[in-house]
Amino acid sequence: MSSHRQSKKRRYITWGVAGAAVVAGAGIAAQTSMAATTWPAQKTYTGRAFDTCAAPSAAAMKAWYGGLYGAAAVYVGGKNRGCAQPNLTASWVKSVTATGWKLIPLYVGAQPSCQSGSSPEKMTTANAASLGTADATDAVAKAAALGMKAGSPIYLDMEAYDTTNTACNNAVLTYVRSFDKQLRAKTYRAGYYGFTSSSAKAIANAEDKTDLPGNLWYALWDKHNTTTADWPFGATQFTGHSRAHQYMVNSKETRGGYTITVDRDAWDAPVAITG
Repeated sequence: MSSHRQSKKRRYITWGVAGAAVVAGAGIAAQTSMAATTWPAQKTYTGRAFDTCAAPSAAAMKAWYGGLYGAAAVYVGGKNRGCAQPNLTASWVKSVTATGWKLIPLYVGAQPSCQSGSSPEKMTTANAASLGTADATDAVAKAAALGMKAGSPIYLDMEAYDTTNTACNNAVLTYVRSFDKQLRAKTYRAGYYGFTSSSAKAIANAEDKTDLPGNLWYALWDKHNTTTADWPFGATQFTGHSRAHQYMVNSKETRGGYTITVDRDAWDAPVAITG
């Protein structure tokens, strides 16, 4: 990954540490703590997606539409968000979704204390629960202000860290549970971005699944456009349109006269509800 969440150098340091269809109504069974609420039908996109540091201009998005990708991830907020977002406004969301794009809200929340680098916001054992609630409240406010409605997913970005550090790993799980519980209290679906070698593995392998995300976006840079053939966790986990795979990074591509460096994603999971 380039500077989408962190600098390219830092991304590799932290990693070392450790045809489209839209479907409604899938994936709710994968969530926890949702039974008491009437939820909007899930909006699912299946196909190729991309993520990039700063949301491209509306003109660039229009020029790119109809090619390889049908969905794009956008960084809606978080103190650790790596890029300014001058294009990312409610009017931009309205414009690009009218063109046909599906959007994937991504929030760069607090990072682990045992992670390399100096993120502006890091969690500790003492503040993980309260920080998770506060960050989720902010994530929902940011997504809603952009026109991403209740029932939309918000994917929490957790970069690589040393999962063998028990105290650190437990703090991450506490933070994620608190974040997800608050998302669901506000009727937003819980998603999670992480690395198969560390941050995603911590979620998939956790014995206690209470309040953990129901949708997993795993980073495995094997250049395979699939969410099944290289799925590294249990076969029964995150089924029912709940998986996404970041399979290639730093791909410089030109379409319609606009050049953008993107990461490629295979997507079969929820996307934002807009309109």
